[in-house]
Formats: sequence, C-alpha cells, structure tokens
Amino acid sequence: MVANPERRAQITDAALEVLGENGSRGLTHRAVDRTADVPTGTTANYFPSRAELLLAMADRIFDRLSPEPGRVTQLADLSPERATVEYAAYATERLLADSTIALALIELRLEAARQPEVRQALEPFLRQGFTDDVNFHDGRGLPGGRPAVLVTHHLVMGVVLDALTIPLDPHQSPVDEVRQTVAALFA
Repeated sequence: MVANPERRAQITDAALEVLGENGSRGLTHRAVDRTADVPTGTTANYFPSRAELLLAMADRIFDRLSPEPGRVTQLADLSPERATVEYAAYATERLLADSTIALALIELRLEAARQPEVRQALEPFLRQGFTDDVNFHDGRGLPGGRPAVLVTHHLVMGVVLDALTIPLDPHQSPVDEVRQTVAALFA
C-alpha cells in the first residue's frame, strides 16, 4: 500500500464523488483517477481492489460528515429538547448541502447490504454515532433516550432520501420538515 496520506484522501474523496454522482455502477478505478486528476492507475496503486476502495470510502465518509465542533458547542447550550430538534435540522442541512456525499452515504449503505466487508467497515461508525447522539447533551442523554435518537435518525435519513430523489412535497423545506416533526416528538 502506498503511504502518502494526502494522496490517499484525495483519491478517496474523488471516489466518494464518483459514487455519489454515478452510483455503484460508475465506480471504477479509472473514473476515480479522472475525477481525482491523477495519472491512470494511481487509484489501483492505492486500492488494488474495488473492495479496498469501498472500505476506504466507508472510513472517509464519516470524516467528511462529522459535525463542526463550534456548532455542537452551540447546540449543547440549548435545552435538551431544543438541542435535539436543532441537531436533527443541522444533520439534514449538512447532508443536503453536499448532496453528492449524502448520495454516496446512501450508496455505501446499499453496498453494505450486499457486501459483508463493507458492512463491517460502516457498522462501527454508524453505531458510534448512535451512541454519541444519545449522550449529545452533557452526558445526560437526549429526551426519549435511544428510541428518540433512532426515530430522529430514521426521520433525517428518510427526509434526505426523499429530498434527493423524488420529493413527495417539493414545496416543503426538508430542514423545516425535520424541525417540525422532531419538535412534535417532544410536545
């Protein structure tokens, strides 16, 4: 394996872009080379197999999607209920702000359903986020505990999927929809 971490990140980011724009069928070493603007064969030098490339993408996507520390600090100053509502809205905003990465995440989750090694790579990150979300507010946990976190996660991902594909209500703001629905959970 080649040991240039900057080039490795560049290639992995390009692979996420290819996956998000073209889907799984469009993810080839050559397509990644073109998107990363590197010589043909570079991606294959770093990631000899498609499976290795998918695993690297599974590791990298959560770096790309991690929340901004300053925003998390702002949310921690809110009441637990309000923090939950605003965190869900923020997660929706972040996913929709970079729709290519959001689509890549969805594609990776679909790959995880078919490939055990991709599932093994994604699962710890998804479960870690689940645990972190439960203790988001000063370790006290969110209102409703794990069930509320799970429902909120499903809501955000469902709204994002709807917004990125064929919106049932194209006039409704996805962020407002998440805000209103999560707030209703605590009403």
